Amino acid sequence: MKIIATNRKAYHEYTIFENYTAGIELFGTEVKSARANGVSLDGGYASVNAGQVYLHEINIAPYHSGNIFNHEPKRRRRLLLTKDEIKRLYGKVRERGYTLIPLKFFFSDRGFAKVELALCKGKKTIDKREELKRRAMERQDRIEAKKRTR
Repeated sequence: MKIIATNRKAYHEYTIFENYTAGIELFGTEVKSARANGVSLDGGYASVNAGQVYLHEINIAPYHSGNIFNHEPKRRRRLLLTKDEIKRLYGKVRERGYTLIPLKFFFSDRGFAKVELALCKGKKTIDKREELKRRAMERQDRIEAKKRTR
């Protein structure tokens, strides 16, 4: 598995409940650009429309040798999921506050482009502060434990 892009900001901005792995439908120049690490997941999200899941606002840079066959960098891309997963996601996304956020863009061992989606709820500012305090305390505890073992 070759990870091309990750959305590290999502772990800070959202509380993650479930993860899904989905295939992604790409054009030829998009695949070549993605293999050259030309993918950015910042600001991306997924939506469920008419029984299909679409990925929005994901930037795949134009391929440098693509000439007239290049693609639109921020076009809507279809995700490949099973019907049961789509129905489950549709039910969850309709609930207030839930959203689908891409966490990772990678190529599988067989060479297929995949996206790891997360079903999330946005964190409030106070939750983010508490999370940062908790991490700082855990880091301090690890440092102290390391000093004691020496």
